[in-house]
This record gives sequence, C-alpha cells and structure tokens, in this order.
Amino acid sequence: IWKEEFSEAVSDPYLAISNTDVSSSPSYEFPADWSIKTRLLFTSSQSFAWADHLKAQEESLGYVQHCRGALINLPQSIQEPKLSTELRCAFQQSLVYWLHPFLPWLKLFPRIGADRKMTGKNNPWSYDEGLQQVLMSEWCLSFTSLYNLLRAKLCPYFYVCTYQFTVLFRAAGLAGSDVITALISPTTRGLREAMRNEGIEFLLPFQEVRKRKSNVGVSLLRGRGMSDVDDDEGFSWLEEMGLQDKIKKPDTISIKLCKERNEVQMDHKPESVVLVKGTNTFTLLNFLINCKSLVAAAGPQAGIPPTLLSPVAFRGATMQTLKARSINVRTQVQSHYKDLFSLEIVGPVMPHSMHSLSMLLRSAQNGSYSAVCYTHDPTAVFNTSISNEQSIKEDPYSKDLKKCGLHPNTLEQLTLCPTLGKSSIRLLEMNNYAYTWKA
Repeated sequence: IWKEEFSEAVSDPYLAISNTDVSSSPSYEFPADWSIKTRLLFTSSQSFAWADHLKAQEESLGYVQHCRGALINLPQSIQEPKLSTELRCAFQQSLVYWLHPFLPWLKLFPRIGADRKMTGKNNPWSYDEGLQQVLMSEWCLSFTSLYNLLRAKLCPYFYVCTYQFTVLFRAAGLAGSDVITALISPTTRGLREAMRNEGIEFLLPFQEVRKRKSNVGVSLLRGRGMSDVDDDEGFSWLEEMGLQDKIKKPDTISIKLCKERNEVQMDHKPESVVLVKGTNTFTLLNFLINCKSLVAAAGPQAGIPPTLLSPVAFRGATMQTLKARSINVRTQVQSHYKDLFSLEIVGPVMPHSMHSLSMLLRSAQNGSYSAVCYTHDPTAVFNTSISNEQSIKEDPYSKDLKKCGLHPNTLEQLTLCPTLGKSSIRLLEMNNYAYTWKA
C-alpha cells in the first residue's frame, strides 16, 4: 500500500521515466530527442518543391557552410521558397553527417538487427585477419579523434553503433550535465561485469529510480512512527511488531541470487541502460577499443568495426548526406480532394538534424507542418534523465561549446535536461509557429 502512496508524492527528474504516451501543449520549442531517427516524413498543405533538384552551386555552398559551421538565420516566413537560394543551401547544410567506416556496398546503420539485410553481401575481410586488423586500427584512430574533439567541445556528441549495443557520448554542457557523459544501451550482465573489472564507475538510471522509491517508502514508514525501519531489508520493524516468526528472513545467499536474477532479467532491455560520467568516459574509451566482443566474430557483420556517427568531421570520417525527396498527392477530405505535400528524409537523423530541419521548415512552410518520426528503438532510452539538477550549474553557452558547429538555437535545446524518459517523439506538429508533439 505504501508503495502506491509514496510514488505519487515524489517529485524527481529520475521518476519522469515512463513508457506511457505523452502529448504536449503548444510551445515555441520541443524537447531534445536524443534517439536516432531512421526516417522523418513531413507533411504540409504547402509544396516542398523548393527542396527538389538543388543546383550544383547550391549543393556546394551547403557543403561549405556545413564544414565552416556557418550560422544561417532565415526570416520567419519565406514567400517564394523555391526562389530562395539561402533556404536551399541551408537545407543541404542540414542534411550532412559524418560516418566511419564507409563501405559503399554495405548499409552500416542501423547495426542492431541488421544481419538479415547484410546476408549475402560480399565481405572480403571475413576470413582475412590482416585486413580486419587494418580496419580496426583505422577505427581506433577515428574513435580517439572523436573523443578528443568531444573533450575540447569541438564535437557536441557522437554515437558508437555496434552489432549488440549503441553508445552515445555527449560533451560537457549538454543534457543538463557539466561533465562528459556516455550512455550505453542495451547492456548485459557480462558487459557490466567487464566494465566493473576495468574500474569503470557507472550508474544504472532505472535502478536509481528503484532506490529512490525505496528510500521514500522507508521515510514514509518512519514518519508513521515506525522508527526501527532500516536498510537491512526492513526486518527489524517486524520484530518490533512481533511478526518475525511469521516471515522468514532471507539469508545472504538468497539475497545475492535474487539480485543476480533481477540483473539478468533486465539484460537487452531499455532498463539495462548504463550511464558513465566524467573521467570514467576516457576509461570507457580504452575499454571499448580493447573489447574483443565489440566486433562480431561470425555472421554477416563479422570483422566490421562499429559505426561512428557524428555531426562534425573527424579523422577518417566520410561525409554523407541524408536522402531527401518530396512527394505530391491528392487526398480526399469529405466530398472533395485536397492537395497534400510531403517531404521524406531518410536517416540516420541525429538530434541536431531534426532540430535544424524543423527550423528550416518553419520558415519555408509558413509555420505550419507535421512530421511523423521513425525511431531506431534501441536509442530511445537515451532520453533518460541523467542528472538530479534541473539545469547545469555552469553557463551552457561557454565559448568553447559555441564552437562545436551547431546553431545557437539547436545548442540551447540540447543543453536542457532530457524529459522524454525512455520514450521518443513520434509526432511533431507546428501550427501558427507553435509546436505540439506526442511521444
């Protein structure tokens, strides 16, 4: 009974984690979504023809603007989007991302659950250990380069996508933390034990929720006069009530087995997400570089290093662009037909891209459009709150973080504490320049 009472009485950022559908009231900003989207489908009553057939010069300028971190501020409304070179260049700029390794005949994102799509592809390195070592050596250089950029706040965040789990590294100043953070999901007991053995300190955010609830429950019982409630499984207060003979106190071995069973049960689930903070992220970097199970030993992904995804250039990276295409359709509304226009963006769409695209469309579509968002499910849990603080203590707009290549508005969004829990934005709508969203 007391569990139900205290769960409603507690206000804590960690307790915002939820699987239930969430919808919002109109707002001029939407929360940061740290999941990776595989596809965005924008729809509007106004044409997206401006996004089609970019001229060679517009495409080139878009690439240059991205590489130089150019800040483009569009007017609130653009009357003739198709004639706006500035809009079209900014659109190209927002589609750019960086990838390593790059194997043109293989799709290297997503990696989790991709075996079936990779079956039958030509993998010349599968049985060539020398080639595998070269690939891994180059990957280690690229991974280290990314981490150094992150530490210098010249890269805001990046993803490491393995065939079993994904890691999100974030620079200090983002997601409500004043230190570098890394989230790993999903994890297994074996991986967590290996990390402990390497001296990596980490938290299990969902277990923190349990501890907080338990602590509040004990506090409520104490508040009702049960002063003997303690942390030793709560059995001392049963003795006070004369009920110790009615309930058998578990022995140490039983308690240990129960904890181990609970730990194994969360394997491969969102609840297994691990949080690493501060200098421990550097230890994590070395752990991942030396982790033999990081690369599949057999199957279609055998010998392929994890995919590195970043908003900015890094050593060994290949520039890639999200695929975009517009479609015009006629849909029946009651007794008549209405033109409906759509713009499809195929991922990996990272958080900064989703935000920059939303700002572009606000201007191009006169503040009215909707977007259906398709999430790579294993990354939705990256929206878990990682801090007890409502905001970071230091100024998130440090000069160093401003040099990371993101638009100031996008940077402002990404500095805020995550609020979506293990959910992600599924539907984003803008009406009269105000957002509403559902998760």
